[in-house]
Amino acid sequence: MVVVEVKLPDIGEGIAEGEVAKWLVKEGDHVSKYQPLVEVITVKVNVEIPSPYEGRVVKLLASEGQVLKVGEPLLVIETAEAGEKPVEETAQPLQTEAPVPTAAKPKAQVLATPAVRKLARELGVDLATIQGTGPGGRITEEDVRRAAKPRVEAAPAATVAEAKPVQRIPIKGLRRIIADHLTTAKNRAALVTIFDYADASALISLRESLKPRAEELGVKITYLPIIMKLLVPVLRQYPMVNANVDDEKGEVILFQECNIGVAVDAPEGLTVPVVKNVESKDVFTLARELEQLSEKARQGKLSLDDVRGGTFSITNYGAIGGLRGTPIINYPEVAILGTGRIEKRPVVVGDEITVRPIMELALTADHRIVDGGYMSGFLNTLKKYIENPGYAAMV
Repeated sequence: MVVVEVKLPDIGEGIAEGEVAKWLVKEGDHVSKYQPLVEVITVKVNVEIPSPYEGRVVKLLASEGQVLKVGEPLLVIETAEAGEKPVEETAQPLQTEAPVPTAAKPKAQVLATPAVRKLARELGVDLATIQGTGPGGRITEEDVRRAAKPRVEAAPAATVAEAKPVQRIPIKGLRRIIADHLTTAKNRAALVTIFDYADASALISLRESLKPRAEELGVKITYLPIIMKLLVPVLRQYPMVNANVDDEKGEVILFQECNIGVAVDAPEGLTVPVVKNVESKDVFTLARELEQLSEKARQGKLSLDDVRGGTFSITNYGAIGGLRGTPIINYPEVAILGTGRIEKRPVVVGDEITVRPIMELALTADHRIVDGGYMSGFLNTLKKYIENPGYAAMV
């Protein structure tokens, strides 16, 4: 019998660390080869790490909620399969499921233990702003307390009794992944949002005309697949919006294909599955894919392929009653479109006031890459196509 140390594997896609979500075995358990050992949450996917050997679990080396870097040990297994010498084994993950969209984290990583990360969250300290004094630049608890001290000293004396918390909810799992990803977007990109609105009369008529064929095909036609199709010629005319930014190389990556990510409000949290090659699909195909991806997102069964490769994103908060918003880009994408609910409003047409169905639009983009004039041109063109869908077919 030999002892095998099983490490967190390299899952790919630039994933550098993972959080131990749930142990599926306990110390002393006998495990078979390929039996799932632990569930791990990463920035892009949820994975089950399988046992590379048959044997007995000797020791669990990480606790639930602990963040490990790729290559750090998970547990120790005693086995008769590995040969005569003790070995270190990196297990390969089973089929992955993706919780968020999302883009790869920057290569530069904050070196800090889970305990230090927890202390930083409690004290409201951003670890990215601290220069670690520990070995290899690792951030210590003293570094965190030192960074928090000026704020503590400057805090005014309380004049009223401090409110007692009813409950403390740890930010972990998918919620932590979402928080980290959105913080990265806010910290690295210079976000700016511009607004416009469109008369949705023609859009409503177009949808009504498509309903009979959609029913024949067994799909539900909403406004979203129509808008996605209208976006294609706009993205072609404004290619800097259909792009990713590579901050490590200082480059903007432009794309010919239109892979549009769609924000889905799932029970576990926001996910952004990607509809690939929108330019080559009709609205009925897009509607079917949206149904399938949305259902997989709600069930937490998105694959890694379902969430990667996005070139532009859209969030339809109007579907749940939202009027307007300031969406945050799905970094490293350059831009995201927000669409609000359609509601009747008085508008001036010619010299007369009339009531029209109005849809609000919001475009958030990385101001480092595109300017306000470029963004306004994008929205004006999209508005023209929403109000006159036939124009898009002629481009």
